[in-house]
Amino acid sequence: MAVGVGRFVMISTDKAVNPTSVMGASKRLAEYLVLRAARESGRPYVAVRFGNVLGSRGSVVLTIQRQIARGGPVTVTHPEMRRFFMTIPEAVQLVLQAAVLGHGGEVFVLDMGEPVKIVDLARDLIELSGLRVGEDIEIEFTGRRPGEKLFEELFIPGERYERTQHEKIFIAANASSFVPADLDGAVEALASVARDGDGDAILAELRGLIPEFRPTGFAHR
Repeated sequence: MAVGVGRFVMISTDKAVNPTSVMGASKRLAEYLVLRAARESGRPYVAVRFGNVLGSRGSVVLTIQRQIARGGPVTVTHPEMRRFFMTIPEAVQLVLQAAVLGHGGEVFVLDMGEPVKIVDLARDLIELSGLRVGEDIEIEFTGRRPGEKLFEELFIPGERYERTQHEKIFIAANASSFVPADLDGAVEALASVARDGDGDAILAELRGLIPEFRPTGFAHR
């Protein structure tokens, strides 16, 4: 706001919905900040929640392809792990449409269909490479990492979602109503414990800011 930015689109993530990791919680906090700035400035500042982008630099598809090229094994954390996927053109279109459709304080989400099981994706990629699972390449389950969810969600309870003029894009027009009243004080408290490097206090401050935050798999001192 201070430098007069006229239009702003924040890239968030489906991990911000009912977060179980610090990454997801920090993205949810960033949504708060953008939505609060929109409310105070009256400017079209919005957030978009992404699923996994196929073909992007951090895509699980590229990781699996590299493992296949090395001869395996292909590693999957859990047999029931599921994720939403979107293509690069869909991701770009979501950002551009949000920039045009947003009036300020909304969250936009792409209709990404049904989530895909990562193990099924791994099998498909192995077979598309002309190989056989269990004979040419093994799939190994390595266990969930700290904060990793079995499945992702797109919508926060209480957010009212409607389809926009674009049939595959949803909008939550009431998203800014979830911003905590004392956001500045809470963020300063979080920054203070972060500067001290106090991991337990960081989790506690994030839980205070984001009631639905349920960290899993973290070691506590």
